[in-house]
Amino acid sequence: MQINIIFWTGSGNTEAMANYIKEGAESAGATVAVKNVAEASADDVNCDVLALGCPSMGDEVLEESEFEPFISSIEASVSGKKVALFGSYGWGDGQWMRDWSERMQNAGAQLVTEALIVNDAPTGDECKEFGTKIAQ
Repeated sequence: MQINIIFWTGSGNTEAMANYIKEGAESAGATVAVKNVAEASADDVNCDVLALGCPSMGDEVLEESEFEPFISSIEASVSGKKVALFGSYGWGDGQWMRDWSERMQNAGAQLVTEALIVNDAPTGDECKEFGTKIAQ
């Protein structure tokens, strides 16, 4: 199973989540590629599971200069794809993730599990468990 993890990070929390998720998925036998969104392309949706990570920004939205344009560019390509969403936040109640989950479902993505959101710095355990879950 190939899992591609694409993320954007500001403070490093979402990048840490991506790396922990990779550990969990690899422990479940998956092959995992992790990329910062600046290095990602539309070809990266060609995998068994696409894991996308972005922290809450501004008024609980996706990061607007790099991550949002990437999501817009792949939105038409996620129909029928298995997708997992994750991210960190420092304020709010997770509305950005609820909106993003709904957006991906409306685009036809199959969310493989409930999105993982972490307040501030992640602990490895919950992220590794998420990685294991998406690798099944």
